[in-house]
Amino acid sequence: MTRPLQRPIRPLFSSGPCAKRPGWTPTLLDNRDPKTATLGRSHRSKAGKDKLAAVIEQSRRILGIPADYRVGIVPASDTGAVEMALWSLLGPNPITVLAFESFSDEWAGDIINELHLPTKVRRADYGALPDLSNIDPADDIVFAWNGTTSGVRVPNGDWIADNRTGLTICDATSAVFAMDLPWTKLDVVTWSWQKVLGGEGGHGMLALSPRAVARLQSHKPAWPLPKIFRLTKNGKLIEGIFKGETINTPSMLCVEDQLDALNWAEEIGGLPGLIARSEANAREIADWAKQSNWVDFLAQDPATRSCTSVCLQIKDPWFSSQDKDRQQAVAKDIVSLLEKEGVGLDIGAYRDAPPGLRIWCGATVDRADVAALLPWLDWAYATVKANAAPIAKEA
Repeated sequence: MTRPLQRPIRPLFSSGPCAKRPGWTPTLLDNRDPKTATLGRSHRSKAGKDKLAAVIEQSRRILGIPADYRVGIVPASDTGAVEMALWSLLGPNPITVLAFESFSDEWAGDIINELHLPTKVRRADYGALPDLSNIDPADDIVFAWNGTTSGVRVPNGDWIADNRTGLTICDATSAVFAMDLPWTKLDVVTWSWQKVLGGEGGHGMLALSPRAVARLQSHKPAWPLPKIFRLTKNGKLIEGIFKGETINTPSMLCVEDQLDALNWAEEIGGLPGLIARSEANAREIADWAKQSNWVDFLAQDPATRSCTSVCLQIKDPWFSSQDKDRQQAVAKDIVSLLEKEGVGLDIGAYRDAPPGLRIWCGATVDRADVAALLPWLDWAYATVKANAAPIAKEA
């Protein structure tokens, strides 16, 4: 195949940390106004608290989070937010975990092996969703809205009972700002800054419904909680966490960066604008995949395909005839070739996922760059296959 001529201007397709917003430069964060600058200032200063509170309230406004939900900034990215919820809230009710990708499987393992709680696990292979029907409304449900490592998302919240007595704990890190979440169906929602808005790693977000707050105030876990996980003191919610008084020291540089991303999000139309950009990027890949003779979506059902973490598998019978190690090697060769050409960075499938490719299509990625990448994917596969074919025949 002839090497394509057009190259992506920003060949950044990592699923986290993700591409910065269009037009971003580090100089945008250099605010030297002594009244509002926070770089080099304490996060406990008035300026610092104001900026942290602004991240919380602007996130709430863009996402449409109900006014009676608490929203806070917590340590250790999305993982920290999820673990904080699991360790603080689980215990009183039966538990169902929906495990259909790497991280939700890890949550199931932590609940069973670390918290030692009886747990029902509904599993599905990569590319599919587990059965969402007939979940006991008394169960606490732990699940990811969008499987970052599998390219599968739940299509809606209709399967969640309105009369539930259990809590829904939703890892939404690659869904918020790209998908319209049914907030009243979700009692705990977690995410990080490093996904759809292209923020920096290390900071998590936690949204709690009134029902989740009531659980926190009435339930004392049977295990000790480290300070970094504590959301209550003497049976009362630590309200400061939800006003910008973080548990540990945040990076004020990352805070400034997140505010820049949130301002950009509002400039392009808020949540509808963000969703439109992500879905347009994903459609670009879908239209290309329809015509492809070698690639397909890992998620076979279009209704459950992610518009952010788009996961692809190789459907060529030649590839399928290779053993697992050879399949992994071919996929890695494609990724390496694209990186060497500087046209597609960090697009390998997650380490636990089937061999293939994963292309981030979140809102900070430009559709023109996705379109420019696709001919390079065809070229890279054809090149790797041509070079690998003699080895396959000898084997």
